[in-house]
Amino acid sequence: MKIVLIIAGIGHLICGITDCMLGYTKDGRFDFSDIKDNAKMQKTFSSMSLKQVVLAMFIGVFALFMASFGYIEISRWMSETSPVIGRIMLIAAMFFMVLISAHHVLCGAVEWFYVKLGRTEEALKAVTDFFKSTIIAAVAYVGLLVFVVLLFILVLTGKTALPRWACVFNTLPAFLILAPTKVPAKGNIANAFMFLGLLFLL
Repeated sequence: MKIVLIIAGIGHLICGITDCMLGYTKDGRFDFSDIKDNAKMQKTFSSMSLKQVVLAMFIGVFALFMASFGYIEISRWMSETSPVIGRIMLIAAMFFMVLISAHHVLCGAVEWFYVKLGRTEEALKAVTDFFKSTIIAAVAYVGLLVFVVLLFILVLTGKTALPRWACVFNTLPAFLILAPTKVPAKGNIANAFMFLGLLFLL
């Protein structure tokens, strides 16, 4: 199990790096609020490399594939306590992993086409419409929420072999702490924290 948790933690850290590859350029940091101002978008993406975007998409998907083993392993371990909850966690995790991989690629595709089409107002409108029409993939986070909430409750209530305080090694509290900060890739850091924290207890 320990090796799997290490792989999952590293996978999320790598995915976090690819998020930064998509969100940061030599000319600044992309913010979703910028899509209302093409002048800001043009400046931010003026030197964005299309190769960087493609690499971020494919490396990110591979990194999420690495992380998926951790979710499967925790679900399997939880099944020893409760087969029903373990099965629910597995379904929720796979729902998250499949859709978040698609979402990662779609976000990269939006940037790729915006840069490829010359960063014009028309290009921005086209990619914005595309992003809005595919945003449904972000429902993936529902799966992650179900997974981490169940894990948090089971550990906190003493239903597992872990000490109750081990519930802190969970994406949910880690993300709530990171949310107000300007730290990039908050979700991936919080997920990596969960896997690498549990590494020393399981």
